Amino acid sequence: MGSFSIWHWLVVLLIVVMVFGTKKLRNMGSDLGGAVKGFKDGMKDPNANPATDEKPAGQVAASTPAEKTTIDVEAKTKS
Repeated sequence: MGSFSIWHWLVVLLIVVMVFGTKKLRNMGSDLGGAVKGFKDGMKDPNANPATDEKPAGQVAASTPAEKTTIDVEAKTKS
């Protein structure tokens, strides 16, 4: 019961193909390959992220200048 012969593996492969079908096995293989490729690309340079190469957007400017809407507390003190 040590190791299986080539005939055992061929029978197992035939049963797997009959159960899942070739199309589903092909899709699973391509998905697995894409995941491995993405993992390898991610491990190459941890600082570089291809999905976020753009700079993050800065603060949104108000439609009116800040000086007109800002209240200076020191200027409002009673004398």
